[in-house]
Amino acid sequence: MPPVVAPDLTVEHLSEVDNGTSKVDLTLFVEFPADGPVLAAEWSTDLFAAGTIEAWLDHYLAILTDAVDRPGRSIAELGMSSALRRLRPAALGEAVAWQQTGPLHVLVARTAAEHPTAVAVTDGTTQLTYDELIADTHRLAHRLRALGVGPESLVGICVDRHPRMLVGLLGILAAGGAYLPLDPDFPADRIDYMLRDSGAALLITETPLLGGLPDDLPQTVLLDVEDLSAEPSAAPDAPSGSDGLDQLAYVLYTSGSTGRPKGVEITHGSMANFLWAMHRSPGLCAEDRVAALTTLSFDIAGLELWLPLLVGAQVVILDRQTASDGALLAEKLDAYEVTMLQATPMTWRLLLAADWGGRAGMRAWCGGEALPADLADALGGRVGELWNLYGPTEATIWTSIHRVEGPAGVEGGVRAGTVPIGKPIHNTSAWLLDEQLRPVPWGAIGELCLGGAGIARGYRGRPQLTADRFVPDPFGAPGSRLYRTGDRARFRENGNLEFLGRSDDQVKVRGFRIELGEVEAVLRSLPGVAGSAAAVWGTDPADQRLVAYIVPIADQSLEPDELRTAAAGFLPDHMVPSQIEVLTALPLNTNRKLDRKALPEPGRTDTRSGRAPHGPFEEIVAEVWCEVLGLEQVNAESNFFSLGGHSLLATRVVSRLGQRFELPVAVRLVFEAPTVAGQAARIEADLLSSIEDQA
Repeated sequence: MPPVVAPDLTVEHLSEVDNGTSKVDLTLFVEFPADGPVLAAEWSTDLFAAGTIEAWLDHYLAILTDAVDRPGRSIAELGMSSALRRLRPAALGEAVAWQQTGPLHVLVARTAAEHPTAVAVTDGTTQLTYDELIADTHRLAHRLRALGVGPESLVGICVDRHPRMLVGLLGILAAGGAYLPLDPDFPADRIDYMLRDSGAALLITETPLLGGLPDDLPQTVLLDVEDLSAEPSAAPDAPSGSDGLDQLAYVLYTSGSTGRPKGVEITHGSMANFLWAMHRSPGLCAEDRVAALTTLSFDIAGLELWLPLLVGAQVVILDRQTASDGALLAEKLDAYEVTMLQATPMTWRLLLAADWGGRAGMRAWCGGEALPADLADALGGRVGELWNLYGPTEATIWTSIHRVEGPAGVEGGVRAGTVPIGKPIHNTSAWLLDEQLRPVPWGAIGELCLGGAGIARGYRGRPQLTADRFVPDPFGAPGSRLYRTGDRARFRENGNLEFLGRSDDQVKVRGFRIELGEVEAVLRSLPGVAGSAAAVWGTDPADQRLVAYIVPIADQSLEPDELRTAAAGFLPDHMVPSQIEVLTALPLNTNRKLDRKALPEPGRTDTRSGRAPHGPFEEIVAEVWCEVLGLEQVNAESNFFSLGGHSLLATRVVSRLGQRFELPVAVRLVFEAPTVAGQAARIEADLLSSIEDQA
């Protein structure tokens, strides 16, 4: 740099001085010395890793080079080749041609031939060996074939959690059909919608569940009373002309932003690739015992049930009560000597809250929502291995995995609040793209778009929605597609993906995927409601609440408890708002659209006065509420949700009520009768009815 001369002053450049501190987050320097231009950067090392800055500078140079070499290109297209070249190695999972593949039921039958006398599944009361499981499966499959089930037939299944559940699922598949999981705890109206929307022509269920199902059912097979003894135990003939991999395996309904759930269609080929990939890493073997605690209506249940049966391991089916009670779950993990547990972060927190000491040899797989670093650190010393898993239903359960080792969330000296979601599994791609589906620079934030063998067919009966979310893959083979997840992510310096939230109104509460638009649409459909909004409150994952806001039609008076009960008639438990606030108007932004961030924070107090609990039933219910909600006292008219209750706490309440009264208590009781008096009256009536039935 030449000297700068002024009257009575000469400024001459001697050398660069670095005081070791970045003045702002990121500064870019461009200098033009005699030997050529120099590009440099100064950055906060608390925010950025050196490799990320180097990649950004390289990309910037590529943009400048493109601009000079091809001045006719649009600015948005400059540097694309550089971004693609940098992203490709990290975006592509290892390509593998699996030696053994086939439909799910065929894979399980092969395992059964290798481990015929090994226990395939148990619930602590009943168990089935692999031989018994396959024989029962084939008998049911023959009966279903006689009822018209074949390739692409969809069969609903709504059963309790016991070994027969697996017989039902496998029987549907062995008959050539695909299964539609229906949670017995879902409202009858929601089950009715799913059966009608999917076109399921047959339903497998059980006698005790009929009372909670819709009146107008398709043809029904009662799994608990059906006499299959005369049916052959050999496998039905497989359909000719296909290996079955392209056939439909299951349809799983997820929350829909339009107000109605949508069915995701998954094929046998997608499931087979997923299972073999998970078998290779994180890994599972025949000596393992896997706890299955997830409802069938949550897609991650597919890993708990099918992966063990692929390798000859044992499935340990746990009931809903166990899954929602940390102390009971800890007890079962030890009693059954479980070696692998897959669960959401909320379930892992339940275990820790119950003072679970861990299992040194157990592998912990965590997914369904972001894994906080503090939870990962707490789990790390209690288990043999900890894995973080990510994936949407539309890409077949999990699509990326990451083993957590050392302090969670620390990479390149930078500490993040959550654990990375890792790298794509085998035969899977994970691209970060902009709004025009162009690759973003390395380290920049983009929409996570997934491709490969796990991509779903689409949404059942929704061609337009399928076309919007499943788009041609510009980086894959002709005809391949990408699924646009709506998730925001970026690549860290070492190639791990970091999840950064959503680009829309979809949320995760305790692992469940919820479209706020569906909750709002259901509320708007209720009499007297002019407008509605929904939001999630609470930074602590253990205490997050789904809160709804409604605006009444002019001169209408609306009771929040009645609205919640009405909404529970269609929404599943995890989508029923914990609290409903009545507003005179919804907050709007300058574009006259809902300003969700301006919704008022809900209160937690139940201001209604009421009498003290009276009699043994009300007193026991009140004691349980106080234990679960951490309160000293409640009155008989107190509302569970107004006191801070939510769907997870509701499961704890019914679990403890069931233990105290020695009676099965459904979680829907809390939503249908949210007061102490209401729940006590219902339980007393059920107990008297049970006694009369036994007399």
